[in-house]
Amino acid sequence: MQQFVGLEPILLEAQRVGALTKVPTSEIIEHALWFSRAIPRTAKRIVDLGSGAGVPGLIVALDRPELEVVLVDRRSGRTDSLIRAVLALQIQTRVEVVCAEIQTLTNDSRWIRSFDAAISRGLGPVEETLVMSEKLTKEGGVVVVSEPPVETGSRWTRAQIERLGLVGPDRRGTVAVFHVKHSE
Repeated sequence: MQQFVGLEPILLEAQRVGALTKVPTSEIIEHALWFSRAIPRTAKRIVDLGSGAGVPGLIVALDRPELEVVLVDRRSGRTDSLIRAVLALQIQTRVEVVCAEIQTLTNDSRWIRSFDAAISRGLGPVEETLVMSEKLTKEGGVVVVSEPPVETGSRWTRAQIERLGLVGPDRRGTVAVFHVKHSE
């Protein structure tokens, strides 16, 4: 996992300041790789909503160098740290950091339906996360979110998913993948 060597000090610093849980960085990376694997190979541009310390967005960017990645967080302290991380990892030509409320992006024509995938590790209420992600994702794109352990069971209802204009979820390791089918 040579591509992640420069990431370890960034993750350790995020843990030190309380922006990331104190689990081994190898586990953080392994969990984030499920997001990377779930993004179709045809994808070109993705958004990580509620990026926080950059997980999973930075890891996906390092694992999938063909992708353009937009990291979004509403807290300027977190986005300042993300900008420093992007520069330290030398990925600034294809990774953009945006400090904004996600709701703002979902109401801006520059961002609406402009991504092949929207990913989120722990943004907030799951239905709200799906609504915002769907608005930012192109027809035929995917929304990838963290899932609780398998033994917890499904937290999605068919009616809820259909109402949101999504198909799925397909469980892949620690993530759920929803396919976007816009209703209009």
